[in-house]
Amino acid sequence: MALVELHAVSKSYPRRAGLHTELHAVVEDLTFSIEEGETLGLVGESGSGKTTVARMILGLTEPSSGMVRVNGADVARASRSEMRRLRREMQPVFQDPYAALNPRMKVLEIVTEPWAIHREEADLPKSRVETRTRAAELLKSVGLEESALERYPHEFSGGQRQRINIARALALRPKLLILDEPVSALDVSVGAQIVNLLRGLQSEHALTYLFISHSMPLVRYLSTRIAVMERGRLVEIGEAEALCAAPSEAYTRQLLAATPELPGAA
Repeated sequence: MALVELHAVSKSYPRRAGLHTELHAVVEDLTFSIEEGETLGLVGESGSGKTTVARMILGLTEPSSGMVRVNGADVARASRSEMRRLRREMQPVFQDPYAALNPRMKVLEIVTEPWAIHREEADLPKSRVETRTRAAELLKSVGLEESALERYPHEFSGGQRQRINIARALALRPKLLILDEPVSALDVSVGAQIVNLLRGLQSEHALTYLFISHSMPLVRYLSTRIAVMERGRLVEIGEAEALCAAPSEAYTRQLLAATPELPGAA
């Protein structure tokens, strides 16, 4: 069953051209789906439209045309209550683990912030003791100790900060994680550790991933299927191993040749 569906989705922005303003297409006529439990790798160079796709799925950007559906709901036309439900079911993990965390908040506040926002939901912790216990469990699931709860983001390395971001994303027990270049700001060995963590969490929590990257080896390692974007268009999509073994597009072959293998992933 498809958890995410994009049908003929396009997004354009006005751009100054001399004395005139013209529409610049960032995404053009994009159609694909993401099945429950799979990882779709969305790969392409910077400027290919990958992050715009992520923002449209999350409901942060409205498509100029076409339809984005998540778990049966049209994201752009969802009511406030529907959008609130969707916010619980899909969570982002962004590229920069430094910018994504409020430096004035302790890790306990950061990880439990989604519960404060959705505090009326029945399955969320109600007492301070339960909140701390479940926060500690979240940290443990991403490889951090309970003692981290009382510390501030600046006390952690980049890889540890990204683990905190992932713990926060898991707090509402979402169905879908949108991972937008989640290891590109980290060094290669730390990035490999995060990718292995994501792989284990997917199996443990039956998660669905949209994994966005410019690195073909990363995408190949983590993904069930791969979608290749070039200048806003989908140029190729297929099963990960088959597509990497025999890409049909020259652009895909360029991406495969341009990035080295990922050390430490196993």
